[in-house]
Amino acid sequence: MDRDELAFAGVARQAQLIRSGEITSRELVILYLERIERLDPQLNAFRKVMDERALVDAQQADGRRGAGDERPLLGVPIAVKDVEDVTGEVTTWGTAANFTPASQDSELVRRLRSAGAVVIGKTNLPELAIIGDTEGPAFGITRNPWNTDRSPGGSSGGSAAAVAAGLCAAATASDGAGSIRIPASNCGLVGLKPTRDCIPLAPLKEHWYGLSVVGFEARSVEDVALLMSIGADADDLRDSFAGPPERLRVAVSAKAALPTKVHADVKRVLDETAGRLRSLGHEVERSDPPYALVSPSTTRYLAGMIQDAEALIERPERLARRTKGFVRIGGAIPRPMLDWALRNDDTERMRPFFERHDVLLTPVAAVPPVRAGQWEGLGAVRTFLGLAQAYPFAIEWNLTGQPSISVPVGRSDDGLPIGMQLVGRPGEEATLLALAAQLEGELRWTEHRPPAS
Repeated sequence: MDRDELAFAGVARQAQLIRSGEITSRELVILYLERIERLDPQLNAFRKVMDERALVDAQQADGRRGAGDERPLLGVPIAVKDVEDVTGEVTTWGTAANFTPASQDSELVRRLRSAGAVVIGKTNLPELAIIGDTEGPAFGITRNPWNTDRSPGGSSGGSAAAVAAGLCAAATASDGAGSIRIPASNCGLVGLKPTRDCIPLAPLKEHWYGLSVVGFEARSVEDVALLMSIGADADDLRDSFAGPPERLRVAVSAKAALPTKVHADVKRVLDETAGRLRSLGHEVERSDPPYALVSPSTTRYLAGMIQDAEALIERPERLARRTKGFVRIGGAIPRPMLDWALRNDDTERMRPFFERHDVLLTPVAAVPPVRAGQWEGLGAVRTFLGLAQAYPFAIEWNLTGQPSISVPVGRSDDGLPIGMQLVGRPGEEATLLALAAQLEGELRWTEHRPPAS
């Protein structure tokens, strides 16, 4: 296996190679550090590269392997989105307003380390994870390895760019309004937003009034399944992709919760994916979810901004102008309106739809990847309106708490990745992983690598 092939081998394969003694963790870390040094200056995926620490951890992993340790991620280098606490490192949340290093790992990082993973660095995100692009004055613009003039999406854009460019085996991500699925779609990756509370947010109790969850950006369904089994402490997910799913009733919809115009390339990929699922033996029909005229999700999202500014930021006066604008909007929401949003999560509204259908297929985004820095320099209102037009398909499933996965099933006419979203019933990650694996077997997307890699 040559070095480039090894860099893109993925979590499960690298873990296997380390267990068999064909490669060491230290060799993998050195490979990725060399690639980061060479490629990240044009991508800006990493906020902090933990090179010395990763090499020490890799050395320890190799020692454990020699002693017979067979933990599932032993020695595999992963990156961590900079919303997760790593002991001794500052958790910036994409700002220049935090300074105090974390005293202990977040629960997700603890579980990954306990499984043997080596944390190689912390990835970029927009300030407070607010927007669907990875840009901001603190750490600059992160770029898409498929075309560095385009955005990797957000808020987990640093994680997605790093994985897509082969700078780490996989990366953690979080999703409060599409922030796992949008970057996965833009960067040609698999990104699963799990069911609410599937993976603990600790030390946070909740985020954005229940909208946010944590998960991963990875190249393959197998990798996502393995990482999910560790993050969720659910061994049954590890092999959930291994066999084809039973014949599923799949609803297909280009309708979003917010009125928007869907790009022709996105419509084409949606139709192609529906046809592919039909050819695989599934029952496929056009059917739109019963979205509410006014969604409580937007209220929760905006109100969550002021929570973040007060609870997560040491020097909120140092937040960017646009972020302060979002915080002011959130703070202006009347308490009765917020109480209404907290009483409603659309689960009962959606229940009959998901009794008739096993899975919903929709776009992830209404458009192919936008220009890098698309909303840089704009105020909160103009940014929010732009986000609502580009990314109207994701936030509904944060509100209901249902699992949804972005799979890289197509390309725009100019060669950029376009992902589609599969939405399942609460707790049915295994169904989504099995269906995604079936598509992966047909489309073989793990064989494709971006130009900036």
